[in-house]
Amino acid sequence: MNDGKIRLKVEDCGPDFAECTVIAGGVISNRKGVNVPDVVLPLAALSDKDRKDLEFVCDLGVDWLALSFVQRPEDVLEASDLANGRAAILSKIEKPAAVKNFDDILKVSDGIMVARGDLGGELPVQNVPPIQKRLVRKSRSAAKPVIVATQMLESPMPTRVEVSDVATAIYEGADAVMLSAESAAGDYPIEAVTTMNNVATEVEQDPTYAQIMTSSRDAPGTTIADAIVSAAREIAEKTDIQAICCFSQSGTTAALVARERPMVPILTMPPLKSPARRLTLTWGTNCVITDVLERFKMAVVASAKAARDLGYAGPDDQIVVTAGVPFNVPGSTNILRVAPCDERLIFSTDPE
Repeated sequence: MNDGKIRLKVEDCGPDFAECTVIAGGVISNRKGVNVPDVVLPLAALSDKDRKDLEFVCDLGVDWLALSFVQRPEDVLEASDLANGRAAILSKIEKPAAVKNFDDILKVSDGIMVARGDLGGELPVQNVPPIQKRLVRKSRSAAKPVIVATQMLESPMPTRVEVSDVATAIYEGADAVMLSAESAAGDYPIEAVTTMNNVATEVEQDPTYAQIMTSSRDAPGTTIADAIVSAAREIAEKTDIQAICCFSQSGTTAALVARERPMVPILTMPPLKSPARRLTLTWGTNCVITDVLERFKMAVVASAKAARDLGYAGPDDQIVVTAGVPFNVPGSTNILRVAPCDERLIFSTDPE
C-alpha cells in the first residue's frame, strides 16, 4: 500500500475479505493505492464511477485523460471509445501486465505515462530503471508523448538524488516530467515545480543532451512524412535555419518533428484548438492556431509572420516549412520548403 511503504502478506482471502500479516507497518491514510504483485487482477481499468467521471470531464473539454490500472490494450480501447475523440488517452504503465503488453498498449494509446512508484510496488525495484528506459525509447520511436512520473522535494531543499532522478528522465528523452503528491498534497508545491523547471532547462542546454538525443534517434521511417521531417531536421542542423514550422491538421506531423529532437524551435500551425492544446505535452512544440488555408504560399507567409512575431526569427533569417497538399487533410505531409522570413522575398520568389 501507498507505493510500498506498507507491506502485507495475504494469509487467507475470500470474495469480500483478505486476512493479512503485516510485513512492514506504519501509518496509512485514506485514498492510498493498493498493489498486488505477481497477480493479473480480473478487473477492468474503468469502474462504473470511472465511466461517469469520464463522461463528465469530457463534457468539460479536458484535453487528456490519464488511464490508471491498464493491463491490456482492451482497457485503452474502452476508454478511447467512451471519449470518442473528445480527449486523448494517456496510458499509465504501473503494472507488470502493462509492461508485458506494452507494444500493443502503445499502438492504441495517444500517450504514455511511466508510473514508477506503482511499478516499484509491483516489481523488484531494480527492474524499474531499465523498464523506464525501454518505455521512453519505444514511445519516442512511435512519436507519442511520454511522461515520467518523478519524485522530489519532500523537504524545502531537494536532495542530489532527487535532482538527478528528474535530470535522468530528461536525458532519456521524456517529453515531460510530472509531480503528483508533491504538488497535490505536499508542503512545497511551488518550490517543487520551480526546481523541476530549472533542472529541465539546465539539462536541455547541456551539449551532452544534444549528443544523447542524436545518438538515440531511430533511422527514418518509410513514409513520405517520415522522410520530410527527417530532412527538415537535417537541414536545420546543417544550415542557418531558425525554426521548423509545420502545418498539421491533427498534430501528427508536429509529433514526428518532435521525435527528431531538432535543436531549433518547432512552430506548429494547426487550424483547430484541440490539437494545439494537446500538443503542449509534446516535446519542443510551440503552437499558433492559424486560419484554414487553401494555398501553400499563404502557409509560408503565415509561418514567416509567426516566427517573427514570436521572436524565433528576424526578417533576414530563414525557416523550414512543412505541409501537406491538398491542405486540411490529416496525414498528407508531402512538401518542404526553405523560406525567408521577409514576406516581400516570399512573394517575389514564389512562382504564383
